[in-house]
Amino acid sequence: MQFSRLLLIVAILLAPVALLGTTWLYLYPFFDQNCSFPAPPDAHIAPFRLLALGDPQLEGDSSLPKPGAPIFPSFNLAIEEVSNAVRAGNYTQAWETLRDQVKDEGLAQKSALEGVKWVWGKRKWIDLWGNDWYLGHIVRTLRWWTEPSHVAVLGDLLGSQWIKNEEFERRQRRYWDVVFKGMEKVPEYIMTGVETAQTPENANETEASKEGDNAEQDQNENDTQENEENSERRWGGTREVLGEDPRWMNRVINIAGNHDIGYAGDIDESRVARFERAFGQVNWDIVFTHPLNNTNTTSTASTDPQVVPELRLVVLNSMNLDTPVWTPSLQADSYDFLNHIVSTSRPVTSKTHTTLLLTHIPFHKEPGTCVDSPLFTYFEGGSGVKEQNMLSDYASRVVLEGIFGLNSNPSAEGKGFGRHGIVLNGHDHAGCDVLHWIEQPGATPACPHDVPLAQIAIPQFPAALDIEALAASSNDTTPPPPSSNHTTDGIPLEAPSDPSQDPPTENHDKDNSPEEEPPKNDQDSKQEDPIFQSLRYPPRTPYTTSSQTNQCVPLASVPRMREITLRSMMGDYAGYAGFLSAWYDTSASSSSEDGEGEGEGEWRFAFNTCGLGTQHWWWAVHIIDLICVVFGIVGGVLSLVVPVQENKVVEGKKKEIVQNGVKARDSGDNKKKASA
Repeated sequence: MQFSRLLLIVAILLAPVALLGTTWLYLYPFFDQNCSFPAPPDAHIAPFRLLALGDPQLEGDSSLPKPGAPIFPSFNLAIEEVSNAVRAGNYTQAWETLRDQVKDEGLAQKSALEGVKWVWGKRKWIDLWGNDWYLGHIVRTLRWWTEPSHVAVLGDLLGSQWIKNEEFERRQRRYWDVVFKGMEKVPEYIMTGVETAQTPENANETEASKEGDNAEQDQNENDTQENEENSERRWGGTREVLGEDPRWMNRVINIAGNHDIGYAGDIDESRVARFERAFGQVNWDIVFTHPLNNTNTTSTASTDPQVVPELRLVVLNSMNLDTPVWTPSLQADSYDFLNHIVSTSRPVTSKTHTTLLLTHIPFHKEPGTCVDSPLFTYFEGGSGVKEQNMLSDYASRVVLEGIFGLNSNPSAEGKGFGRHGIVLNGHDHAGCDVLHWIEQPGATPACPHDVPLAQIAIPQFPAALDIEALAASSNDTTPPPPSSNHTTDGIPLEAPSDPSQDPPTENHDKDNSPEEEPPKNDQDSKQEDPIFQSLRYPPRTPYTTSSQTNQCVPLASVPRMREITLRSMMGDYAGYAGFLSAWYDTSASSSSEDGEGEGEGEWRFAFNTCGLGTQHWWWAVHIIDLICVVFGIVGGVLSLVVPVQENKVVEGKKKEIVQNGVKARDSGDNKKKASA
């Protein structure tokens, strides 16, 4: 069989496989109904559609051989010894050294291992290259197919917070040039709310100023830096009509993760500064007002609400909410930002307002709720948090009570049920969907007596889990509880106290503190100080069991909040993405458990998630495509070239035969003439 024919046969056999694989790879959202944004019941498309991606973790030089390093260091050392002997004129020693090195089996083994290591390093380089394109393929395909209004990455953009600035720059270029090619970070004037920052109107002026002389440019940068240092820190607060600016489709909302800036024990100003320069602010917010005059509002009413509905998107740096911290000023910034969110939000009774919180570290959960369990480790010497799987119970409570207004006190505003919202985060690569809830002693109704046991969701963790005893018995669970000045009706006032800072006077005033009340038994203490509990979402039943009281609790009668921890988009976790839709339903009654609704409707959230599959599928499809194309082209070229060459050979042989025949005939004629 001709070689060209063999190549063509292989290409033809692989063609159907390549066609099917390529079709699936580039149209995979079409084959999975979860790879789409949930739609409102009475509208074609939701006005707010967030494509959420988690933990891409771009790796780099830390996993590659050092550039310029020799392939065979041991062999190079032997060559150097021989070269030194030759340069010294001692050829006998050079020959003996070379002979000994050749006979040395250890050198051969070392060189073989070094060669394998070099090949493995090249394989890792190819793997990183393919990983970037794998992640970029997910982003491009989902953006093209689902047309999101906004895109967010929920932390861990890069693979390590310990990398040097040069490597950081290389990775951030890969992030923007490959994975999110054609997209950009959110402009500074939106994240900071500073009117003098760059806006679309003065963008051309900014570009023109860059063309000026270097001296003037450096002076302007120094003046700007001084002004920023002297001015009060501001966060977002920008207001836009939802869907009015189509440029949001090409922007990436980046959230800081532990592999970007570190945990509380190793975050410093330089890491935060370089992250904000490349990806955006670590704390900021924006308010989107609903466009009620379009078809994206599900309503049958003829009039609009008296209050314009708002969706507030909050980006929170949760990496330093717990203590101890390395840089207290950065923690103070995070808590100041929390106070900013609380003080500028609408009342918790307003259902025209909803809050979408984007952060990185998930809230505290009981062990067994998700794949990750609570974990805290600390640097030696008390310098800060080294690693954590979740926020502490206190930090989680600060966010849930502060931003969302959830409260165990039924006398709190809105009867403690808080404001409408949802939480999206990352960090736990396996992902988790959880409902956080808290009891209200004396106000939470009991379950009906005739509820079957099968309709009661019993948590998988121990029902008698004593969180307080667990915290007291180990330093690796949660930081110590805060003093009474930290919260007032669920509003965070300041970061947890730090030994290096003088606490406020109220910290030492215990006269009016509930801690001075007469001691009570453990059961009464637990009932008076409920904790936030959690269970997987959606709940299988409308009832659950409290881990504090062991009593049946109706979920519809307790303050609650949904938290979605997105599964990682890394290849090892099948390249997952989340699709969050939000719309305002004016036909829904906003009167809820709090009984203080405005009767103007409320926001609705819906969420889908899907994955492409491991990176091996991406490699397999493209390798099959490459083999099919190369074999087809080479086989086709050879099938055209080889016959021509064969025809030339045949023609040459024919001519040779004819010439030989003519010669033979002439020779015969000559013989006949001679015999005659």
